[in-house]
Amino acid sequence: MDNDVVRWRHGPGNTLLAEINKQTDRITVYDDVLDGRFRDRLKLDNQTGSLTITDPRHEHAGVYELEGKSLRKSFSLVIIDEISMKEGDSLTLNSGLTEIKDDEIQWKLVLEDILIAKIKKQTNNMTVYDDVLDGRFRNRLKLDNQTGSLTITNTTTQHAGAYELLINNVRKRFFLAVYDEISVKEGDSLTLNSGRTEISKGEMFVWLYLNEIGFIAGIKAWDDNIPEYDDVLDGRFRDRLKLDNQTGSLTITNFTTEHNGVYYVAINRMSIHFFLAVYDEISVTEGDSVTLNCDLTKMKAVDQIQWSFSIENILIAGIIKRTERISVYDDVLDGRFRDRLKLNKQTLSLTITNITTQHAGVYQLSIFKSKISLKAFRVSVYGE
Repeated sequence: MDNDVVRWRHGPGNTLLAEINKQTDRITVYDDVLDGRFRDRLKLDNQTGSLTITDPRHEHAGVYELEGKSLRKSFSLVIIDEISMKEGDSLTLNSGLTEIKDDEIQWKLVLEDILIAKIKKQTNNMTVYDDVLDGRFRNRLKLDNQTGSLTITNTTTQHAGAYELLINNVRKRFFLAVYDEISVKEGDSLTLNSGRTEISKGEMFVWLYLNEIGFIAGIKAWDDNIPEYDDVLDGRFRDRLKLDNQTGSLTITNFTTEHNGVYYVAINRMSIHFFLAVYDEISVTEGDSVTLNCDLTKMKAVDQIQWSFSIENILIAGIIKRTERISVYDDVLDGRFRDRLKLNKQTLSLTITNITTQHAGVYQLSIFKSKISLKAFRVSVYGE
């Protein structure tokens, strides 16, 4: 670092955050400014002058200016929230505001650079553009006039991607991943549908196995070849992958528990997540109880668990670690589970009492932590 004095500033007021004075060999960090939002988060490198912000939040987004005697650089920091949800669910992208005053708010799709909703409070004008992109958002967008938050109902894989909120030139981004959950019997084959009827020449797509980040198949835009990388990850996919040249859909044959996990396909600007799990088969006599074991001894590094039932993935029970709240949804499906579900707070296992043939089917356990993992059970009920 050749400059005698280097300073880092932030925001529209050019607030001083940190500085190095080489002549006095002094480093100063002003992390109590701006209501203390940077407290204990700033580290300044005496050798290079680089500034590190630890655990950044939305309040740290914005423009950072580096200035010195013969040096001036600007950096724009954007914080992105990552949100995963099941197809068919609704979600709300929160603006972070409790009330809109004289603000102008815009919601955009980042990659397409298309406006989908806006509020102009000065004229009390609120507009939703749900007919853009061939109408994929039609009748699915709800804009809160009070807070500016945007709700997307009945999400599909078409709605996955990056969303940007612009409030008076301050940007906030969200990355939405919409996923399918699929259970499969060990030894069976299954096909992960790309959602396309045809892959055009010049398009590029890739399939990834995200549990251990493995590139397993794809097409390059400049190449007609379709390589399958079935030797990755110790060869667990060897001779099991078939990629459809027409649609880009991927078939996995002879599926085992080694292949459980998250699969991701990206085709140009569209992406789809699939969560796959081999199910355990359980047989039980009508009138008995059955316990579906989670195999976790305690929540520990787990943020949330959810138990769901049937191919429609109807939520029937769950625990959120942050609130330690147990929820049992036994009134769903015409009340067939009413007073029959018990969720163990310690082991996270689910017990179904006085079981009947109505309760036969596939049960899925979703475990949310740094990665999302799945466990599945197929329950068969027999008469006495």
